[in-house]
Amino acid sequence: MSLELKKIIDQISKDKGIDRDMLVDTLEEAVRSSVNKKFGHNLDIEVNFNEETGEIEVYQFKVVVDQIGDPDNEILLEEAKMHDPNVQLDDELGFTLNVKDMGRIAAQSAKQVLMQKMRDAEQEIIYEEYKDRIGEIISGIIQRRDRSGWIINLGRTEALLPRDEQIPKERFHRGDRVEAYIIDVRKESRTPQIIVSRSHPEYLVSLFKREVPEVADGTIKVMNVVRDQGRRAKVAVMTKDLDVDPVGACVGVKGSRIHNIVQELKGERIDIVIWSPDIATYAANALSPARISRITVDEDEKTLEVVVPDDQLTPAIGQKGQNVKLASSLLGWKIDVYTESKYNMMHEHYQIMEQLASTAEISVSDFNRHGYDSLESLAKADDEELMEKLNLNQENLNNLKAAINFLGPKKKEEAEKKLLPQDEDRKQDEQAE
Repeated sequence: MSLELKKIIDQISKDKGIDRDMLVDTLEEAVRSSVNKKFGHNLDIEVNFNEETGEIEVYQFKVVVDQIGDPDNEILLEEAKMHDPNVQLDDELGFTLNVKDMGRIAAQSAKQVLMQKMRDAEQEIIYEEYKDRIGEIISGIIQRRDRSGWIINLGRTEALLPRDEQIPKERFHRGDRVEAYIIDVRKESRTPQIIVSRSHPEYLVSLFKREVPEVADGTIKVMNVVRDQGRRAKVAVMTKDLDVDPVGACVGVKGSRIHNIVQELKGERIDIVIWSPDIATYAANALSPARISRITVDEDEKTLEVVVPDDQLTPAIGQKGQNVKLASSLLGWKIDVYTESKYNMMHEHYQIMEQLASTAEISVSDFNRHGYDSLESLAKADDEELMEKLNLNQENLNNLKAAINFLGPKKKEEAEKKLLPQDEDRKQDEQAE
């Protein structure tokens, strides 16, 4: 070992950004470990790196005695005086060990310890550099794919884009440049320490902060984000500045700002939703582009009953229910969507069942519990069955039967009135025949 070793230490420290003193300590520890493996752990040794000569110096210390009990760590007074005439009993005498005598195996062991310490030190540096960057967008080059996902080269280190953090159907090739959102930084791991995502909702928030200055400076606040990754997303925004249009600001002139975000997300459609403290207003905004007729709010169950014009059911529900599912996730409420005709039919049906229940002096839930969910099902049941299941006396049974007989023809008549003109003409033709 010579001044060349000093140059290697200096180069590693510079290239890897590792503290030089720590490298020297690591080297000394590696040599100490190698000496112990070759000569035994019971030796009293000291290892030093000589900065002037660039050499590793190893010293073995022995205690001066008049009678030897431990040959490895003791030396007779007479022999010691040959090295130092002034030595006395119980003094410690140091001897230089020739490092070259460690042998090939010991030298290899020292190298392995040094390399491991260097990797540990480098990992620690990377951890310290990235641990406070969770939530940032980083850019790197696709390097390879393994079982876990894609490995991204960030320069000094690598990041892992796991399979479940990718945008579905997104394809990469080696050498592609890709952006992703840091979601975790692991301190000790043989795999890449930095875990990134392209499907995380907060990645979309970070993209808005980058593209929309009003979001970055807090003028516009992103209240919530939900994503069907790669297909559609809804972003709820609000502002207290009356001079700022939050939707217009996020979209940008001629859609320039939102276009950059959509392009980065490979065409994912993004709906900008105005947030509101009023849940009905918020829901109407979230279900855009559908037009809403009315919304009934159930605070206890956190359920919304949304009624839309008959021609608005498709845009309200969306393809495969996507629009209403995202709106429900955005609000955190259950949303049931009905067309006006369906809602009116349900409302009319409930009114009829309520009238029948009132006549029999029971509740609608009593009907439902025993499977009577319509006027027709009650009309088909015999008297004995109704009395037994609904616990009716004769008077209440008679009243219920009278109401069924009255409402039955009435309901049929109302249904006939709702026939389309062509249906009415066909009916008259049938009667004439």
